[in-house]
Amino acid sequence: MAAVSQARCPTCKEPVPAAPEERTAEFPFCSERCRLLDLHRWFAGDYRVPVKEAPAGAAEEEGEA
Repeated sequence: MAAVSQARCPTCKEPVPAAPEERTAEFPFCSERCRLLDLHRWFAGDYRVPVKEAPAGAAEEEGEA
């Protein structure tokens, strides 16, 4: 018997079928509502990609080169 592949919706944590033949258009979300809530969080700035700050003197050195 094959193992049933399940994932979790990133918004509400409900189980979502992860098998390619069972996925919906909203995957990895469980519904359009959860997909749109996640998109709104990106637009609102709730999610951010971490950026490593350059040392203070690095910008000055680049301009001199």
